[in-house]
Amino acid sequence: MDDIDLGGGKRSVRLAPPGGESSLSIAKAVDEALKRCHRTSDRWGVGFFLEADDFERDYTAMRAAGVHFEETPRDEPYGIVAVWQDPLGNRWDSITFART
Repeated sequence: MDDIDLGGGKRSVRLAPPGGESSLSIAKAVDEALKRCHRTSDRWGVGFFLEADDFERDYTAMRAAGVHFEETPRDEPYGIVAVWQDPLGNRWDSITFART
């Protein structure tokens, strides 16, 4: 994880799994215009979805790493899901879709 201070309260965080080949960068909304833009893109209560092929493994590892989950995992008709927050407070669904 890289946490970069961009000045003026702006921050960029790069997240990547250990040994992974991909990463995701997120940024903190620091003014009202950006906050409004974020809120309107968050229609379902979360802004992002992270699909896991093994929910229990990833949930356990994320909790051990200090990730804040807002709820315990729940079973839904479409799979297992739990909401968590990244270091900047963005809300995510960690999800494993039911396979038919």
